[in-house]
Amino acid sequence: MREKSPLILLLLSGLIQAQVAERNSLGMSFVRLPAGEFLMGSAESQAAQAQAYPALPRERFELLQDEGPVHLVRISKPFWMGQHELTVGQFRRFIEASGYRPESEADGTGGYGWRADYDPATTQRGDAFEGRDARYSWRHPGFAQGDDHPVTNVTWNDAQALAAWLTKTEGRRYRLPTEAEWEYACRAGTRTRYSSGDDPQSLLKAANTFDADSARLWQRWQDMALKGSDGFTFTAPVGSFAPNAWGLHDMHGNVWEWVADWYEDDYYARSPLVDPQGPEKPADGGVKVRRGGSWHTWAFYARSSYRNWNAPDTRYTLVGIRLVRED
Repeated sequence: MREKSPLILLLLSGLIQAQVAERNSLGMSFVRLPAGEFLMGSAESQAAQAQAYPALPRERFELLQDEGPVHLVRISKPFWMGQHELTVGQFRRFIEASGYRPESEADGTGGYGWRADYDPATTQRGDAFEGRDARYSWRHPGFAQGDDHPVTNVTWNDAQALAAWLTKTEGRRYRLPTEAEWEYACRAGTRTRYSSGDDPQSLLKAANTFDADSARLWQRWQDMALKGSDGFTFTAPVGSFAPNAWGLHDMHGNVWEWVADWYEDDYYARSPLVDPQGPEKPADGGVKVRRGGSWHTWAFYARSSYRNWNAPDTRYTLVGIRLVRED
């Protein structure tokens, strides 16, 4: 009998493991992902990208040298990935139990918030947000959120504090995923642009990204919106969209997710095969990688391979947290 390929075995293992979820003391649920190998990055041509995203200026494609070279990565050990992004309610429970003060409050400079009074017909896309401002924080991003929405305005340092507290409290190690673990989890065995396929329109059922609901507030950018509605203008309750093959929700869209790695645009060229941890901290201070896109993200930037970054103390209306728990 012909032996199954490693990829098929990995997918079968992943689908079985996706049925296993555990909750921790804050109510966060985790899915156990198998060890395995995958191809990280993208080698898609600029011509193919231009055809798939015709409204995007071509110069945007020329900037994406950091998604290559495509390289094999081996994740050597199973790990537990957050099934959802960290919610407002879970972050509140952490604050109340630990006494931790998030950076948006502790340093007095606040966070960013949505400006409901801006002119959507004339204002630049980013000008709808203002900050840093003490009026805004994880508690108040300028738009309504329930406890089941993903928390925003949280920094990379806030994520580290949460992971350290959970580790001490529960006796199991929590941390941010590495960039490689994040893409491995997002792809769930796929090599397409998204875990839902190559078609950007497939995101309407799989992700909360920039669509007709968002475009009404950014009329100048309607050409960038998906042709349809996902039902949400801002953040959506976690788990509102179909999960990927490994049972993980919102790996595309809703909020960007911090990962552990420092960012360097040429790191893939020297990344090790087994469990890459990212480059050393750059001498200039450096920035941390964030992945996955947000409710405000054009489909091109929500691809599985797309890389973005911010300083560790960045707090913004589009950025949140998803943790890993080790076996």
